[in-house]
Amino acid sequence: MRSLRIQLTLFWALLLGACALVAVVLTVLYQSGSGAQVAAGRARVAQACGDIAARYAQSVPGVAADAPREDLLRVLLHVVLLEAPRVEGGVWSASGGMLGYAYPTYEGSGVKSDVPSAEEPLIVEMARQAGAGRQPLVNLVRGTHEVLIVAACPLAAHPDTAVWTMTRVHAGAIAAQDSLRAGIAILALLVVVSGAWLGWVLLRGLRQVGRLEEALAGAGGDTAPVLERTGIRELDRIVDGFNGFGARLQEARARLQEALAQQHRDLRLTSLGRMTASVAHEIRNPIAAMRLKVDNALAAPPGREAGALTAIGTQIDRLEGLVQSLLSLVQPLQLAPRAVDLPAWLQERLDAVRPAAEARGVRLALRGDVPSQAVFDPVHAARAIDNLLDNAVRHAPGGGEAVLCVQVDAARARCVLTVEDDGPGVPEDLRAQLFEPFATGRTDGNGLGLALAREVALAHGGELRYAPREGGGARFILELPWRAS
Repeated sequence: MRSLRIQLTLFWALLLGACALVAVVLTVLYQSGSGAQVAAGRARVAQACGDIAARYAQSVPGVAADAPREDLLRVLLHVVLLEAPRVEGGVWSASGGMLGYAYPTYEGSGVKSDVPSAEEPLIVEMARQAGAGRQPLVNLVRGTHEVLIVAACPLAAHPDTAVWTMTRVHAGAIAAQDSLRAGIAILALLVVVSGAWLGWVLLRGLRQVGRLEEALAGAGGDTAPVLERTGIRELDRIVDGFNGFGARLQEARARLQEALAQQHRDLRLTSLGRMTASVAHEIRNPIAAMRLKVDNALAAPPGREAGALTAIGTQIDRLEGLVQSLLSLVQPLQLAPRAVDLPAWLQERLDAVRPAAEARGVRLALRGDVPSQAVFDPVHAARAIDNLLDNAVRHAPGGGEAVLCVQVDAARARCVLTVEDDGPGVPEDLRAQLFEPFATGRTDGNGLGLALAREVALAHGGELRYAPREGGGARFILELPWRAS
């Protein structure tokens, strides 16, 4: 019952049933009212006429050559018409004219014994036709104030002789019959018109609803389409509400992007404040080491400067790497998303860390149902995955395993990249600051790799989180927005 089509169809069926019920009621009222007067009058005159002719035929069987027995006819007229209220009648013969007349139920004063002069031509004509055709006739003549009902029945014993009966009914009975027919015709017309109108409304509404469905189904991406008005007031209210919601949604998304950008800037500033002491420490150590090498080289005999210069170059490279990492962390990422051949790209990531993995005796594995393509920035995403894989290889034990797993969450429109190892995992006291710069548990690391990987995830609109691996080990989950192409 939630379908508009079914509801309107049921409404039209209910309307049809109501009209049919009204037609039945009108018919019943007509049959029990003025319309019944005409039918009853017609039945009375026809029955009375037939009874007189039948009784006379019983008394005078066969075809008689003699003239009609007027005395017998007068008696039969009086006896039969006495039982037919408001019915008068007589006998007419082509040779003798009116042979008899009776109106025993006449309600006026005295006894009525003369044939009505106004109706006599009609009576004579009908009696003549019935006598000549040997068939009973009934005729209704509508006047201004009344309806005249005349019946004529031939006498089988006397050719060209007929019995006639007559009664009067008020003209409103015929008018009621015409009104009944007109009322039923109007009801039928209303049913047809209402059905056509409801069908047109239903068809128009369903067509507009179908157009809205196509517009919604054809909307690409995560933007709300702008729907066109339908011309139907109720649907237009929904369309206006949807368009307004879409506009507010776009505004909210724009504000959210601005808020996220501001949040990223605030996080960077906060991180910079926390990094100050660590950066000073990281820079001071290489400088002190280079100062020591310089002092030793100056104090040492000639020929030992090469070793000192080599050590100084190593420290300079260390400082250069630190500066590059800091610049990458504090500068906003400029993403260039494009369609990426995901299986080939993932294989490149494993090949990049394969030498280090083979040197430590760590197995590399790629698992999951890898889709053929995905849309993201392959350069920055590669930096994030490379850092995660490098950490997994470094922390996996000899003979251990580092796994890169891929899974598409279509319901959330996410591409989930998981990097895990079977090493000792992240200590509890380090997990709260795991993605902050210089938060590291390695003596040879600066803790910028995970911070950079998290910045890449946030720049894509995704996230990076840590989850302990069941049975021991570390698991890093990188989620990126999923678009197949």
